[in-house]
Amino acid sequence: MRVVQIIDSLEVGGAERMAVNYANKLSEKIDFSGLVATRGEGSLLNQVNKNVHYLFLNKKGSLDLKAVLRLKTYIKKNKVDIIHAHSSSFFIAVLVKFIYPKIKIIWHDHYGPRISELKSENKTLRLFSVFFTSIFVVNKQLREWSQKYMHCKKVIFIPNFIQETQFVEQTTVLKGSEGKRIVFLANLKNPKNHLIVLEAFFELKLFDLGWSLHLIGKDYFDLYSQNLKEFIKSKDLYNHVHLYGERNDVIFILKQTSIGILASTFEGFPVTLIEYGKARLGVISTNAGFCSEIIKNKETGLLFDPLNKKELSFQLKEIVENESLRKNIAANLEKIVVDNYEADKVIEKIILEYSKI
Repeated sequence: MRVVQIIDSLEVGGAERMAVNYANKLSEKIDFSGLVATRGEGSLLNQVNKNVHYLFLNKKGSLDLKAVLRLKTYIKKNKVDIIHAHSSSFFIAVLVKFIYPKIKIIWHDHYGPRISELKSENKTLRLFSVFFTSIFVVNKQLREWSQKYMHCKKVIFIPNFIQETQFVEQTTVLKGSEGKRIVFLANLKNPKNHLIVLEAFFELKLFDLGWSLHLIGKDYFDLYSQNLKEFIKSKDLYNHVHLYGERNDVIFILKQTSIGILASTFEGFPVTLIEYGKARLGVISTNAGFCSEIIKNKETGLLFDPLNKKELSFQLKEIVENESLRKNIAANLEKIVVDNYEADKVIEKIILEYSKI
């Protein structure tokens, strides 16, 4: 079995992390595991295992024929059977199939907000889906969307997983008091919904109880980011809310915290929740996407409607004040993660689906 993962870039993001995770883990299990970044590289390049056959295309524009030919040459030279195309990289995968018809394409949809989109907003995707052998999705809502709108009707739910990254230097030391740190692991952009968390943190005056909030994720220095920083400044939260930007040593960071929060208005399958569970954090989570399948209220975390600040504040207050509850749901979530979202178990399912093509 010879498979290549294709992704637009290796910047830190959910789809990007999963493409790297798949390539790395499959390199231990199959004859050939490749990874192709089409448009850009990024910090995730440092997490690609040496056994993965990596190629950067440096694609310029949607119809870069030289990039298409380079990808075809890579696929033919390495006798690749399957292209596993993540998110928008389906486009170049189909262009390659036009000139190399024997290749099989699996498209992997990680984009939670797609469930609110009409078929007219995905014309190219729908048109090209006739060339897909299978579609993988990260939650049940996306599966329903694909079954309704796509021309490829073989749609399979595949859960995400995390993989411990080796040789990542542990450099990020969090500010604040031990045992009273809340972490929010998400890039600073829509639909991650940071502002509602900042507002709840401020209104509850959690800093008076010694708690601090730590935002880990890429800063795009845009209006979204500017609004967050202006709120922090206007409420004089500089000593209590800390922004760290994009970081590679996530596992090391999480071990320094007690509570993990996720507040997105849309989600696919958040790897963040799996990472929180692996780190044994008390979790408070949005009910968007697949989140409510992982987080069962007061069993493996506390759920809230991401558009309801009152509900968020209530749950945040409870998880901060009730240490016994926090430790209990953290232990339960860790067990759920180990039982269902360990890398080996998910990869077994992936290889089984590959074998059916």
